Amino acid sequence: MREPVTDAVWAARLPDVFAPRDVGYAAARVVATTSQVRESLVSRLHLVAVTAAGGVLVCRTDEGGMFLPGGTKEPGETLDALAHRELAEEAGAQLRSPLRRFAGYEATSSLPQPYRPHQPHPVAHWVYAVAKARVVGPPTCPPDAEQVVEVLALDPAEAVSRLAGPDPLHAGMLRLALAMGLVG
Repeated sequence: MREPVTDAVWAARLPDVFAPRDVGYAAARVVATTSQVRESLVSRLHLVAVTAAGGVLVCRTDEGGMFLPGGTKEPGETLDALAHRELAEEAGAQLRSPLRRFAGYEATSSLPQPYRPHQPHPVAHWVYAVAKARVVGPPTCPPDAEQVVEVLALDPAEAVSRLAGPDPLHAGMLRLALAMGLVG
């Protein structure tokens, strides 16, 4: 029987991905993990959404930011429902396969209360999953959300490169998905 690959093994291979870091916009310290957590501990989900041609969907905002589609869980929302909603809102895409959760960040907030009342606090998990997806139209961005102006289907290595500056957390998780053989 093969031994499972642990966080320590992945951290040795990708030390910059697993190094603790502060995320200013969330007032949180995050640490990468491949441990599966209960859905009730998840506050956010982002997707490595892979097209039939093997491209990874990357969203670009009107302010120049780039990120993997995903976002904050609504009250009572399942991870599947969250994935469907965020893919439509941010990428104009539909899921074409089940989600495969592979890693995430354990986020410890320094705020006295959660970002939204229904979220776990002070420790929450920002989960990443791989799934097949298909772009079916333009993003349906709600007016109070970031405004996506372009959805790119990039070669996974190019997606890592393009995400590295604007969103190193997403770039790191995509690098981990590549190392795990989940994409590419």
